[in-house]
Amino acid sequence: MATQAALKAATEDANSIPLEAIDVSRLDLWSNDTHWPYFARLRREDPIHYCAKSEFGPYWSITRYNDIMAVDTNHQVFSSHREITIFDESKDDTELPMFIAMDPPKHDAQRKVVSPIVSPANLERMESLIRERAGKILDALPVGETFDWVDKVSIELTTQMLATLFDFPFEDRRKLTYWSDVTTTVPGPGRLVETVEEQTSAVMECLDYFIRLWNERVNAEPAMDLISMLAHSEATRNMGPMEYLGNVILLIVGGNDTTRNTITGSVLALNQHPDQYQKLREHPELIPSMVSETIRWQTPLAHMRRTATRDFELNGKTIKKGDKVVMWYVSGNRDDTVIENANAYIIDRERPRQHIAFGYGIHRCVGNRLAEMQLRVIWEEILKRFPKIEVVAEPVHIASPFTKGYAQLLVRIPPSNSSPRGHTRLSNANRRRMLPSTASRSRRLSRRARCLRSEGCCSTSCPHFLVPPRRASR
Repeated sequence: MATQAALKAATEDANSIPLEAIDVSRLDLWSNDTHWPYFARLRREDPIHYCAKSEFGPYWSITRYNDIMAVDTNHQVFSSHREITIFDESKDDTELPMFIAMDPPKHDAQRKVVSPIVSPANLERMESLIRERAGKILDALPVGETFDWVDKVSIELTTQMLATLFDFPFEDRRKLTYWSDVTTTVPGPGRLVETVEEQTSAVMECLDYFIRLWNERVNAEPAMDLISMLAHSEATRNMGPMEYLGNVILLIVGGNDTTRNTITGSVLALNQHPDQYQKLREHPELIPSMVSETIRWQTPLAHMRRTATRDFELNGKTIKKGDKVVMWYVSGNRDDTVIENANAYIIDRERPRQHIAFGYGIHRCVGNRLAEMQLRVIWEEILKRFPKIEVVAEPVHIASPFTKGYAQLLVRIPPSNSSPRGHTRLSNANRRRMLPSTASRSRRLSRRARCLRSEGCCSTSCPHFLVPPRRASR
């Protein structure tokens, strides 16, 4: 959260600068959590706002709840094709098609392929596994010591779930977190990746790994994992390598960021609102409502972007064909003309599921029920063990206008009679990711790019050759 001094300075700036000078995509506003007063002013004075100059080019900001819903449901005018974030398109022939960045009918066909993995019946089957894993993670926490909640709980639980959904080698599961973080990072000095070339190289390592998994499963019997689903479905089994990579990245990021950052956000929110924390302890039946309220309060993906397919007037503003249109879910979820007392954190709201953190319409998050279930289960298990989790330092926010999340949240669990005893504690040493060096990735980058620009690869000896199915899956 922003310090009081930083938030005060941001509020003064937001209310004094000309409207046309407001740029809510500035990375510093996200790294220090001071974007709130800028969005508040836009909602009041200019809810359909044009920013002519930013690090990511000119764009429209849609900041009110109902306007966001209007854009999100009008895919004839506001297209998802090619790009879904504020970031500019790649200039190096590494475009990643994915079903969220498609319009109907292709979007619908590919989304339908992966939907069964989050069906109510499958979620019911997975709940006991999630509960078992959550319990083991919590029982291994160093009670009485300061530790990073992001690393030891939020990342670990969501990465284990991702490994299950992909049937990904469990010992390599932290690579999924790394690839998700690399994909959503804005490259720059001192960041996770410093250059676009380094970012692209890391993403190509992700492709290498998932090509191998595809080739192992495409001619095996269909199974209930995401790779097998993609490899055996009529709508996706003939994808080129870059489209396959795009869908893999989409599923990794979607499965990682929402749950991971909301788990962390829930601990932070309850510490910032101790009356709500006490209410939760006294009434654990409020956990499902608290989960929905936290998803709204956190809004783990701050925006989605559309591109105008033609000139269109929205609430008196003319959006031109080709314009970048950014729906700021993080702002819409604080719109008090729709959500009563929207800036407050209230775990027993009358309508806790009234939010747009998962998007709206045909692009609504396909895994939203899985995210809610993981959050519910982890808090059911937390309350069984720990009367309180204390935040002991300011959170470290991710410097991104897309992923609204946390790099670190230091906490301490006070010892108590109800805390678990006799468990094996995890080492405090950071685990090495054991990924190939940046130099070795970069050396292979140009060779890979040549074959990836086409739908197919040059030969079966190419590392990006997708083995075709022997026959059509029935």
